[in-house]
Amino acid sequence: MKTNYKKIALNGLLTSNPSFRLVLGCCPTLALTTAAFNGIGMGLAVTFVLVLSNLFISLLRNVVPKTVRIPVYILIIATSVTVLKMLLEKFIPSIYDVLGIYLPLITVNCIILGRAEAFASKHPILPSVCDGIFMGLGYTLAITLMGAFREILGKGEFFGIPLFDFSITFFSTSAGAFFTYGLFIAVFNYVYFLCEKRARKKHIYLHELKEIRS
Repeated sequence: MKTNYKKIALNGLLTSNPSFRLVLGCCPTLALTTAAFNGIGMGLAVTFVLVLSNLFISLLRNVVPKTVRIPVYILIIATSVTVLKMLLEKFIPSIYDVLGIYLPLITVNCIILGRAEAFASKHPILPSVCDGIFMGLGYTLAITLMGAFREILGKGEFFGIPLFDFSITFFSTSAGAFFTYGLFIAVFNYVYFLCEKRARKKHIYLHELKEIRS
């Protein structure tokens, strides 16, 4: 069966966006979105682990017995996180310092284990890698937007560059993180369902038009 890569891409970015649609990985989402840079750092770190773990889980999907699949998945994910940790500490210490304790905690991030179980364990290597890339990019986009929103309103800055003196410190607090997350989920899903409703109406219209012409 031919793989629909467009569907995989849209699924990760929009239809099943890990943050705004599935509401997964909430802990780092709430903690690290105080700035846009933090969001990009965490998002790309999760993307790296998603791609690497999806690759090896897909590669071993017909070898690993179902009874021990979860421990094997966690071992693969933990190894990917360890590789990432070593690379960041050596080459990009600024991101390593920003992520802090949330870097090793990527091992138990439910987004990664969820994609391993739902997709990588059932599909060939290339689709699994693509799923990891677009799920990761969807997550990165979500938390970077939240980080930018909170940074601009809470600090009056954007990527550390001062924009104005006025700021609302509420958005730099934990309560501000929950408020921002809820707001983004509501807006994203409202727009998503509007677009879905419009696409459905268009499909019905084209179907009826086709029937009339035939």
